[in-house]
Amino acid sequence: MEEMYEKAVAYLYGIPKFTQKQGLWHTREMLRRLHIDDSQFRIIHVAGSNGKGSVCCAVSEILVRAGKRTGLFISPHLIRVEERFCVDGRPCSQQVFLSAFHAVGEVAKQMQGEGMEHPTFFEYLFAMGMWIFSREQVEYLVLETGLGGRLDCTNVVSRPLATAITSISLEHTEYLGDTIAQIASEKAGIIKEHVPVVYDASSPEASEVISCVAKERQSPCYPVLNNSLNFYEIHEKCIDFYISSDYDETTKITMPFLAPYQMMNMAIAYRLMRLIEPVTGIGKPGILDGIRHCKWPGRMQEVSEGVYLDGAHNPAGIRSFLEAVALMKPEKPGLLFAMASDKDYQEAVRLLAKGADWGYVVVTSMKDARGVAAKELEKVFAEYGRKVIRVDHSWEACQEAWGRKKDGQALYCTGSLYFVGELLSIMDGRK
Repeated sequence: MEEMYEKAVAYLYGIPKFTQKQGLWHTREMLRRLHIDDSQFRIIHVAGSNGKGSVCCAVSEILVRAGKRTGLFISPHLIRVEERFCVDGRPCSQQVFLSAFHAVGEVAKQMQGEGMEHPTFFEYLFAMGMWIFSREQVEYLVLETGLGGRLDCTNVVSRPLATAITSISLEHTEYLGDTIAQIASEKAGIIKEHVPVVYDASSPEASEVISCVAKERQSPCYPVLNNSLNFYEIHEKCIDFYISSDYDETTKITMPFLAPYQMMNMAIAYRLMRLIEPVTGIGKPGILDGIRHCKWPGRMQEVSEGVYLDGAHNPAGIRSFLEAVALMKPEKPGLLFAMASDKDYQEAVRLLAKGADWGYVVVTSMKDARGVAAKELEKVFAEYGRKVIRVDHSWEACQEAWGRKKDGQALYCTGSLYFVGELLSIMDGRK
């Protein structure tokens, strides 16, 4: 089975990730031929530039701990593709993965035989996920969009239970537009007629677009404002913070993340679940319990004493990452960094070079073809007056960064979720 699995994964990776989209009709046709009707699920649909995976994870954890049969579709995975298809909080089995792969493959072959295009990488994975969730008879389905929202293949869902939009920043500008307003418009494409939307209202520009789209579609609109998130304190590697609103008394939320940026994400998950409480039957104590026990790898995750992995993948994510580092007050920490070339890595480097008093910085190249060459990262750091240690391969870079870490010193590894996945694989191999 392992050989069949490896061949299936190789086939999926052989599909270009950024091909011309076929249109939502193509995905709908695939699902029709797979005998999947999205109305069989109660769907929570989440879009955004940063934080959407965290919101999805928290919502899923709340539902699972309340005993609801729950599916979770996320992107990207960190180590194994099956992580994208979770049922009741656990990735699907290898056997189920292969069954889904072959089922979608048969449909793709039929459609190609009739003159239609092969599904894109993400479309293929989404169809596999829907096949798995249908087979496993999940009741609640939490869907994370891929790139964008309006044209994202997950947007074939016709009537979600609720939608959520996390923070908006400049990303994938070649596909989504080069202003916050344009990108927000794409993300707001998941808002459906009369379906409520909860969103991060930190950006006035994005908020204006989202609220206008919601008004046009007569969708109840629930902004989460920064000033509704109050005083927080750290204890036992958790953060307690308080959320207040017009319809809810001030509530303390405990989240198991040492990252202030997660406060907004957990607040969105909380508001969303309170909103759909009449449907789920999960009250406030159950919602808070789910958030308290949420685990989300690669988001300021401590993998060893003083060693943290954070999948900040764009400048907005790097800013949030630096906030978290400042909160932890490490003395001259180490930094291990790699990034994808389709992100604004020059701005990310500028922020990192000026944003902390690093004891040392190691730069490397990701295995992913989109990774920025370590030599290029070294050059950009030098432009901002920061000398770095360049190690071209991630395995050796990992060894170098760990080897330089002194007792009591912190080491932070960031730049991409794909890079975090590489590091987790390396650490798994060496235990």
